[in-house]
Amino acid sequence: MAPARDHPLARGPLAQRASDFLGKAWATGWLPPPNLDPDALWALAAKPYGARAEAVEQGGRAPEDVSDFRERLQRLCAVVEAEADLNPLGRAMAWGQLSRVVKNRLAFGALWLKRPRLLETRLAPPIIVIGHMRSGTTRIHTLLAADPAHSHTRYCDAYHPVPARFGLNRVKAAVELAMLGALNPWMQAIHPMAPGAVEEELAWISAALHHSIYESQWHIPTYSAWSEARDPAPIYREMARILRTDADTRALATKPRVMKVPAFAEDLPALLTAFPDARLVIAQRDPDAVLRSAVSLAANQMAMQSDSCDLDAITARWRRKIALRDKRMADTLAGWHGQVTRLAFDELNTDWEAAIRRCYADLGLALTPQALAAMRKRMAASKGGLHHAHSQQLARFAKAG
Repeated sequence: MAPARDHPLARGPLAQRASDFLGKAWATGWLPPPNLDPDALWALAAKPYGARAEAVEQGGRAPEDVSDFRERLQRLCAVVEAEADLNPLGRAMAWGQLSRVVKNRLAFGALWLKRPRLLETRLAPPIIVIGHMRSGTTRIHTLLAADPAHSHTRYCDAYHPVPARFGLNRVKAAVELAMLGALNPWMQAIHPMAPGAVEEELAWISAALHHSIYESQWHIPTYSAWSEARDPAPIYREMARILRTDADTRALATKPRVMKVPAFAEDLPALLTAFPDARLVIAQRDPDAVLRSAVSLAANQMAMQSDSCDLDAITARWRRKIALRDKRMADTLAGWHGQVTRLAFDELNTDWEAAIRRCYADLGLALTPQALAAMRKRMAASKGGLHHAHSQQLARFAKAG
């Protein structure tokens, strides 16, 4: 049982002990501190490839995509050092995430050099859920993904995307989630995850160093501002390459992939350039409710990795982020002539079946009895889900405030 979460910036007891231990181990020389220098991260990941490292870096990618990633890595590492004020656990977690990103970058390049036809995989038109985190996108995503006519990304595919034999990616994901759950006892209540469960593609854009996953964990406003103003096309080209690889490897290319990432809302032009035949589902919810839940999620992630979090600053940051995404989404959709529908959070609460029927009709999809049965099963399973605990946390925070 998780302890009561009495404040958005509460930290799990194991996380505090782990951070204290790491700080002592580094100070006394028991362990070397993680090196967040981008050249060091690159050298470590490139070592297995030897003289082939440069070719592997470029495998399957245009020169501008290669240079975009290099610049992003330099800038992100510099801003983490200058602004994030990470505690020892946060620094260790940052090193783990960034070293994995570089390692996977090279592993994909090696794979695409060896099997270039993966990048020619023809995909069925995807169904993309667009909306703020905590606006009902997860419920829409999981309902649409339950349809056996559709495909979806699993957690193990998202966070361990390089194909591996014997189901090792799923094993890695299970170990990872167990460790994260021990460090953060409220994680599953805020965002339930399992190795084979439906997962968003956030990790795939983060693999190209999009700012969204990192700004929800670390105080990095300079990198966020720079990345928000930069053309994200290289990020979505990399995401499309990963999607094609995943679809081919899992033999799912003929099924429409149901995808969702909250950051899609601020990058719609690049997203729709990468997937011009996409069908869009726009999730809508009261902005104040979205803000409260988003701040709770970000505060939970940040408190574990930094000892100097400021709840007012987190709130201001996410209020600005929501406004930015609203404007960019509205500007893009005003000129969008593809298939689109809108689903309101309250509508899904009142009668999700009617909302889904309308969604399918608007998008020109066939809602089969098999799909509806799978969705009913999914909704029934969620009634006792851990996510209800997050609603209780939010209510507790509101009373305390």
